[in-house]
Amino acid sequence: MTFVQMQPRTTNAIAVGRTVADAMETAGPQVCDDMTVEVALSVMASARSGHLLVCDDSGRCTGLVTQTQLAAARDGSAYSDRVRLRDILGDRGPFTSPVTTMAEAGHMMRYSDVDALPVVDEHGSALGVLALAR
Repeated sequence: MTFVQMQPRTTNAIAVGRTVADAMETAGPQVCDDMTVEVALSVMASARSGHLLVCDDSGRCTGLVTQTQLAAARDGSAYSDRVRLRDILGDRGPFTSPVTTMAEAGHMMRYSDVDALPVVDEHGSALGVLALAR
């Protein structure tokens, strides 16, 4: 007689019900929006991170910048050593909530053409980051 070990199967209902809170990473490095691009690149290199969460003076998350965005800003014709993160962020967002379903967050990321989304609470404070798997 051969014993067969049974493993539970994931059902579609469980996969569909996953939320951002189930998959998000910790917030990681957070910086103030008045930081210059050069300093932000140094912080990012020191933290060995591909992105930084950007917050305003009140601690509210205003966006996320990537190394690619910072390098593009630094290499742009309008760049000076006084360019601040708030100058390159543009509009706030996109953001997501920890209770958003993974399906909704995935759609938002595809629509917005981003690889990472800040996860914020109801007050706009950063809780984490939802990033595409590499």
